Amino acid sequence: MKQLDVQIMGQSYLLGCPEGGDARLLDAVEKVDAAMCKIRDAGKIKARDRIAVLAALNLAFELSELEANALKASRNGPAAAAPAAARSDADPAAQQASAQPQLAALLQRLDMALGVDGRLL
Repeated sequence: MKQLDVQIMGQSYLLGCPEGGDARLLDAVEKVDAAMCKIRDAGKIKARDRIAVLAALNLAFELSELEANALKASRNGPAAAAPAAARSDADPAAQQASAQPQLAALLQRLDMALGVDGRLL
């Protein structure tokens, strides 16, 4: 197994990589780095472990949306699977407003899970 030295949010990691998987692993590293930096740059959360958990949750949620859309497409045809943001009738302000309570609830649950010291374990 090959090893790649990568940077995520300014910190180096040595990752194992299967042969021929370099491009996919580097793409994944880029997505994780971008997600973590976006959360860090928002300025509300400083702890690296909390940033990592939020980034993981965001990426997992995006993946589940893609899977749900793919399932809808396979059942109803491609037009039914178009994400709301891609539809012409989508209102970005309404989408953001509907996501805010969910995000607030998720952050509250995360804070409760992390506890006072901000650590999972």
